[in-house]
Amino acid sequence: MATARPGTQNALQDGTNRAPQQSGERPAFSRPFTLHEALPYTPFTSIVPFNSIVLPAPSIGSASPAPTVNDLISTQDFDALNQEAQGQAGPSKRLQQTLSQVQHLMERGDITEFKFKTGPKVAKNTSTTQPRPLASGLLPFSQMVHDQTSVAFRYPTPDTPGLKPPSNGHSTAPFTTPAHKSRGSPAAQIEGQTRQNISHTQKNRASHGYNSAGLGIILPTKSQPEQAAAAFKASPTVTPVPVPVVPVAPQPHTQKALQPPSASPQPVEAPLGSIVVTPVRPASQTPSGSQRTGIAIELPRAKSSNKSEYLVVPDEPDAPTNLSRKRKHEDFDGEDIYGESLDLRQRADAAFHELRIFLQKVFEAEYHAIHTQSSNDFVDLVILKDENGASTLAATLTENSQSRAQILVNKTQSLNCYQSAPVDDLLHLLRLCDGSLKQAESEDVKIYDSWNAEDVEQWVQRLPNLEMAIKAGRTSLRMMCGGREEKQLYPQDTIEQSINLFKRVMDDIVIPVAELRSTGNTAELFRSLSSYKKKIAALFSDCQKLFSLISTLLSKIDTSDTVTNDLEFAASRLIFMETAHAERDSVLDTQKFDGLRLVAMDMLSQIFLLNPAQRSGIFDEILTSLEKLPLGKRARTFKLIDGSSIQPVSALIMRLVQTSAGKVDDTKLTGRSTAVQSSEDGQEDNRNGKTMLFSIRNEDHAASQPDAAIEELNAIASPLMDTARRDASYVVNFIVGRALKSTKSGDTPYRNLLDLFVEDFTSCLDNPDWPAAELLLRLLMGYMVKLVDGDKTGVVAKNMALELLGIMGAAISKLRGYVRKTASALDMRNAGDLGTFLADLASPALELKSRPEHMLAWAGPYRATLEYLDDRHKEDPHLASAISFIISNWGSKVCAVYDSFIDDFPERDQELGRLAYRLREMTQDRRWLSNEFSFKEVSATQARLSYCITLLRSQLCESFNTILNILLNSMASDQPTVRSKSLKSVNQVLETDPSILDGDSVVIQLILRCSSDSSTQVRDSALGLIGKCISMRPALEEKMTVMVVDRFIDTGLGVRKRAMKLAKDIYLRNGNKEVRSAIANGLLHRVQDPEESVRDLARQVIEEIWFLPFHDGENSALSQISLADHVALMVQTVKQGNVGNVLDKVLQAVLVPESKSAHSSLGVCKRLVASMFDLVNNPDSDDPSIPSYKDALQVLVIFAKADANLFTFEQLRLLRPYITAIRTTDDLAVSRAVVGIYRKVLPQLSSAHTDFLSEVRQELLQAVATVTRTLLDDVIACIWIISGLVGNTVNLAKLLLSCLSHIRTIRKVSQTKPLAGDPNMVRKFDRYSLIVGMVGKHCDLDSHHQMFKDSGFKLTGTSLSKLMIDQVLPFSSSTEDPGVRKSALDSVGLICQAWPKNYVSANVYTTFQQVFDEQNPVLEGKVLGSFKEFLFAEEKRSEQSSDTPAVNGTKPEKKRELTHMMSTNYDDVASATTHRFLKEIVRIATSTQDDHAFLAVEVLASINRQGLVHPKETGVTFITLETSSNPRIAELAYSEHRVLHAKHETVVEREYVKAIQSAFLYQRDIVKDARGATTNPFTPKLHMMMDVLKISKSKNRQKFLEKFCNQVDFDISKLDISGEIPSHVQYARFIVENIAFFEYVTVGELHSTVSALEKLVTSTGATVAQAIESEIFQVRMDAMDLTPAVEPQLDAAVAAQPRHPEVDYKRLRQLTAGSMILLALWEVRTYLRRLYGMGTSSRRESKGKAQTKDLSKTPIKVPSVTGEKVWEEIETTMMALLSRERMMETCKAFVELMNVDKEFLVQDDDEDMNGEDPTTPNNEDDDENDEPSGGGGAGRGRKRKAGNHTPSGAKKKRARSTSQPRKRGRPRKQSTDAAPEADGEFEEGGW
Repeated sequence: MATARPGTQNALQDGTNRAPQQSGERPAFSRPFTLHEALPYTPFTSIVPFNSIVLPAPSIGSASPAPTVNDLISTQDFDALNQEAQGQAGPSKRLQQTLSQVQHLMERGDITEFKFKTGPKVAKNTSTTQPRPLASGLLPFSQMVHDQTSVAFRYPTPDTPGLKPPSNGHSTAPFTTPAHKSRGSPAAQIEGQTRQNISHTQKNRASHGYNSAGLGIILPTKSQPEQAAAAFKASPTVTPVPVPVVPVAPQPHTQKALQPPSASPQPVEAPLGSIVVTPVRPASQTPSGSQRTGIAIELPRAKSSNKSEYLVVPDEPDAPTNLSRKRKHEDFDGEDIYGESLDLRQRADAAFHELRIFLQKVFEAEYHAIHTQSSNDFVDLVILKDENGASTLAATLTENSQSRAQILVNKTQSLNCYQSAPVDDLLHLLRLCDGSLKQAESEDVKIYDSWNAEDVEQWVQRLPNLEMAIKAGRTSLRMMCGGREEKQLYPQDTIEQSINLFKRVMDDIVIPVAELRSTGNTAELFRSLSSYKKKIAALFSDCQKLFSLISTLLSKIDTSDTVTNDLEFAASRLIFMETAHAERDSVLDTQKFDGLRLVAMDMLSQIFLLNPAQRSGIFDEILTSLEKLPLGKRARTFKLIDGSSIQPVSALIMRLVQTSAGKVDDTKLTGRSTAVQSSEDGQEDNRNGKTMLFSIRNEDHAASQPDAAIEELNAIASPLMDTARRDASYVVNFIVGRALKSTKSGDTPYRNLLDLFVEDFTSCLDNPDWPAAELLLRLLMGYMVKLVDGDKTGVVAKNMALELLGIMGAAISKLRGYVRKTASALDMRNAGDLGTFLADLASPALELKSRPEHMLAWAGPYRATLEYLDDRHKEDPHLASAISFIISNWGSKVCAVYDSFIDDFPERDQELGRLAYRLREMTQDRRWLSNEFSFKEVSATQARLSYCITLLRSQLCESFNTILNILLNSMASDQPTVRSKSLKSVNQVLETDPSILDGDSVVIQLILRCSSDSSTQVRDSALGLIGKCISMRPALEEKMTVMVVDRFIDTGLGVRKRAMKLAKDIYLRNGNKEVRSAIANGLLHRVQDPEESVRDLARQVIEEIWFLPFHDGENSALSQISLADHVALMVQTVKQGNVGNVLDKVLQAVLVPESKSAHSSLGVCKRLVASMFDLVNNPDSDDPSIPSYKDALQVLVIFAKADANLFTFEQLRLLRPYITAIRTTDDLAVSRAVVGIYRKVLPQLSSAHTDFLSEVRQELLQAVATVTRTLLDDVIACIWIISGLVGNTVNLAKLLLSCLSHIRTIRKVSQTKPLAGDPNMVRKFDRYSLIVGMVGKHCDLDSHHQMFKDSGFKLTGTSLSKLMIDQVLPFSSSTEDPGVRKSALDSVGLICQAWPKNYVSANVYTTFQQVFDEQNPVLEGKVLGSFKEFLFAEEKRSEQSSDTPAVNGTKPEKKRELTHMMSTNYDDVASATTHRFLKEIVRIATSTQDDHAFLAVEVLASINRQGLVHPKETGVTFITLETSSNPRIAELAYSEHRVLHAKHETVVEREYVKAIQSAFLYQRDIVKDARGATTNPFTPKLHMMMDVLKISKSKNRQKFLEKFCNQVDFDISKLDISGEIPSHVQYARFIVENIAFFEYVTVGELHSTVSALEKLVTSTGATVAQAIESEIFQVRMDAMDLTPAVEPQLDAAVAAQPRHPEVDYKRLRQLTAGSMILLALWEVRTYLRRLYGMGTSSRRESKGKAQTKDLSKTPIKVPSVTGEKVWEEIETTMMALLSRERMMETCKAFVELMNVDKEFLVQDDDEDMNGEDPTTPNNEDDDENDEPSGGGGAGRGRKRKAGNHTPSGAKKKRARSTSQPRKRGRPRKQSTDAAPEADGEFEEGGW
């Protein structure tokens, strides 16, 4: 370092030495000081005694250890440089590169600066002799360096002490600066030209002046203001004089002190906002020295401004100025020169001494061992054999010596004293390792699968030699990693031996052990090796350490391509080796293999870093090996710093991408290269081969020329980031491309791997250790966005894109939430300057409003992240790639931001220039930052927050709104699967950021819309999302509950269940009565769901929300209030929901004794009943929230039906007033409720309450004559119950006797006069017959038969029921009035219900048959009602547990047995009656769709449940009724059909064909709609039947579908064409429309159906087409032999033929009807192929023929295909019979369909080869006879073969073509193949 001598401060600035002015002064020196001459002026004068060794030699670089200047370059190379500098006319490239490197090393920031004391003053030299300049006599290269190098320096004199640099490392600009020259201005150019003309000596001086120039404000000393104040007091007025702010010009360092600015300058207008320093003095005085020192600060008057012209800008946080501090170079002097330890040199000396002692002992031991021919503690003797078999004795280190040598060598290397070790000793030590390596070459260590235990034992005995060789290799490699320059220390043989040893161990041991399993042929070998697990594990550990050293050595020496390729292959094998799925199947713990994988990753990363040319090959090797990776949890074995795990290959890919963004460190290429050789690569960009020379030399220079600084930074950073982006894009394109061609359940794992990679990258997104995760996710995001937006993107690809976008959106949302939360926490506590700055910066960053200057500030978030990583770099060397990536990314963003500024702001540009210079230096030398600057400690939380803040302004995070909009827009897609997937993706985002639901969010509207979507999958996903929204924002409950309750009746089973579970959670959280009532109402209705699992779930949920919360039995006041509210809710629900007939079943299920909670539920129900009785006396209120007594009574009836034990006697007494008023009250509901309660509860009372019971009976008896029929039923039942309790039934007997007497009287009257003319008599008969019927139904009064005999009634036996029927039945004859007949039949039916043997009485069943013969619906209703009540009662008797619900989720076993015909009278009667009237019941059920029909269906259902008839008798009827448009009839029929099919599948399936025909007739004649499906949405009318068939096996369904299709077949000659549309045509349409819209369960069923349709068209169609051609178009048979060239003429001839009047109209109509059926069949076939993506050509589309393994899969619909087209085509086809012209056109269309294959047309290049046009049918039974086109014309298809249906009976053959002609134009690709690659920044994925 050239420095001015003390005493001649600036004497050399002009190149001369001036003579001293006084003779007595010391003469000036003419040469630099020697060490001892300069020593008194140095900081080392305090060291006594002084030794020159304490002064380190000059070194390269800034930090220790670094090579000294003495060792930098050899003398020969230096002489060569001098010759080149002297002999050539111009400098060579080599000379320029070397000069550039030396100039770079001499930069002020890179060399140590020593501060010397000021030397003694010397007199000026008066001699005229010019002293020789110091630079004279330099060698040519040295002279070139001197002349062309500008070193900024200054020498502080005692009089002018140097200004101290800012402590924080910032070049802070003053508040007011000179005007900044615009970039590229003429002034700047002139200035640049002027500088080139200045000599380099003057340039040094100018550089110092430039560095110290700035805006200065001269402030007085402390005494000067006091004088100024005194002067101010003396003068009453002061006139301020403006003084300009003058920049301090660069001044030469002389003994003359700096003078302040002139006291009387020219006035200069100060800029607005500047501080003006004005001298203060009395006006009458002239300025003097003391007066000029007074100051005053005058703020200029602000100019008036218009506030409307300004905007309010929020305060932006400024980066703290005290975080970063520029290091002083003396920081590295003294105790810290070697590191952080004070006695490091002593430790180094001790380590070196220890190594020398060890080496001496080893060498002595070797000498002794060789001479004594015996091994010792240090050295072993091994026998080596050469190629000829000759044996030699060689010495090698023992195992302990190897370990000791490695420790000592490693220790000396770490303490920087390894360089001092003698080369001969090191070579000697290397030779002692050769023996073990050579000995291992002859050992056979390979593991064979055929080994037994003995072979394994012998193999284990050979392991010690192998372990010794591995340790010898480790010792040798450890010595080579020391950085010595001696070439002989790097023997190629030893390196190759070590590498080959590792490869042998890997191939022969590691890989076989990893792939060995405990099953199969290797079971014995597995057990044998497992017994030596510890020894094998130790071998693995040594092997891992050896491979790690090879990786380290690779970074320090240059190796051949062969060695590099071998190591790359070995590393790839280890990374992708297949290990066991479970620990029990592995010889060693899988963690042992994970350690090898990590070392292999390090090796691959090192090769990737040092060999840019091989990077594409490395990526290819990794990506093509991904199929070998395991899936699932065991795939993630790489631990992150936060404790989570990712795939090792994910970490490897991110590390390689990060490495791509780092500059290759050329100093690591070889430790044996010379300085000149290194200089040839020094500033060279390894990626583009260009040498970059930089003009910016320091920060101040960069601040003055920011354009140049930015340009130089961009020249380095941009190529690095482009390379990283290109590598990442290649990875993304490869993985996504493979994933698009695979599925999650397919053979290739790329689809699942893509999910794993995305999850891994998102896991690392907020981790500063893995900055490449953001780049990879950004590219993935761009790719996925293009897939979603692509018009030709398939559904599967879109679903994949939406799923991944959801994952990425959730990760971004999570990151935003973390920043928000962490910043808020930092803001709340004392987090220091950095924490406060980050907290302030987070808010604008979240809003995407942060200014780029603050994001990129020198002490900003990027710097904090780098400092944190740099501190951890010593612990984790792999962080170097992350540091390089962040630096390059920082630099590229700085360049982009600088270029984006259009305004001219000097201070900002200067700071960015400084930043650009620093980043350029950091890019070139990663250690530059830590050497030049210090930073306050950054915690892990602050570092993570800093990194996350930088991510917020990345392209990925800024696209969050774009991702969210894509997901929301996809919710309205026309493809159901896309809508469903978008809902799930939105769900992921909501989990991390619920704030998108706040406000008037469109998200909620879209979700609610999807909840009523036509797709079940979409509705299910929407419900899941609704539940998530409600859990995160409870305020949305009331808004979304309505939609949830609506889904209770969804057609999807899973949707109903999900909705019910979601509603349960809402109910328990929400206290709103309206919401709870709506939910409970919906749940109660689901108790009657056709699906048993839904019914069970509904009961369970009702129990959990209505009874479980009160199981604790608490009786506190709060509990009573809660119970009262619950009662009010129950009353409200029953009132509004009409669920009374369901609630009693629920209560019975809750109270069933088998239930575990029955006891607790019983207590709850008793408390509920008691609470409801508190409402009995409540008057009616206008407040709807207060339940009335009427509604409470209705609920009490339900509880009474469920369990009478819930009531007490006292509660019954409370109802007594309502019994008294039963005759007078007009409120029938109240009366019926009270009587109903009594009817259910009175049997539980004891006879002790006789008085009460008697009073009640008396009240009821008085009401018998007046109450309605419905109430009379309960009244008579109560009277009978009470009579039994009190033991007195006489009153009822008298009542019956009285009624029968009156009926007998009426009968006598009717014999003389018809009752129809006497309404009063009719009314009396109606009442008497009703009372008789009710008494006969409820009472057994046979014990009073004598009373009736005494009254003149003829009785045969003691049966009063026979008497009653005989008295009433005559009134039911056809001669009586219809009203009288109705009353009589009603009465007889009531009596027969209790006395069923009367059903088989001749007079009864003949009367019933007469009613059925008359087909009077009113009278039939009375008979059917009687049958229904009887059968229901019989059903309960024979099957007590049939209605027992599930208990605790388990349905009890049903003890259902078929009744025997002769077992009881009841069974006999039921069977006989059923068989007698079954035909009539079926007729009524299938003749209408009203309530009358439903009553008949109920009777049939009861008959079916009891098994009273053969299954085939009712099966056809139920299948027919399933198609009814009356939902009650259809659901009941479906339920019974399902049960029947489950029990008697074999019997029922034989009747399906008959049932289909019956269903068609029912639809045509009763429903008046012969079409096979309903619209909006399209639903087949036989969908319930198909749903029942799902119970069967797939093969059975396939057989049914084939039979179903064959129902369409016909014989054209026998086809009935009567009617506007022939019956068979309508029937065919009914069939094909059902086929079109069936939901097929498996692919096999679908293929069977399509195949059956095609065969039908081929077979029957050939006959019809031939008949049409011959009879209508009269085409000759030889036309079939025409060549393709003649075929167009045939079409023209056919088209031109006139109508033939001789064609019989009936025959034409018959052929047209056949064509209509076949055309409709073909339309449906084509629609099915399109809908399920089968392709439309069964010959040419491979997708049409599924693999056997795929036949059991569920077919997937193509969302874009809808049913409207096929529906309209069929409708159009069915209009063909309207006119003769249409019939001709239809016949021609069918002939063309059969003869021309439109799907085989050769299309033009510009046509879309979508393959969705219908193809023609073919006979797949004879594939060999297919006749592909021989080349046809562009507009023609091919002629279709006619099969065996040619007129002559023989096939017309033509020449076959061996191959199908290729279509013109570009081949059609699958939708996934058309997926776009990442273009723009994504298009660089290919190499």
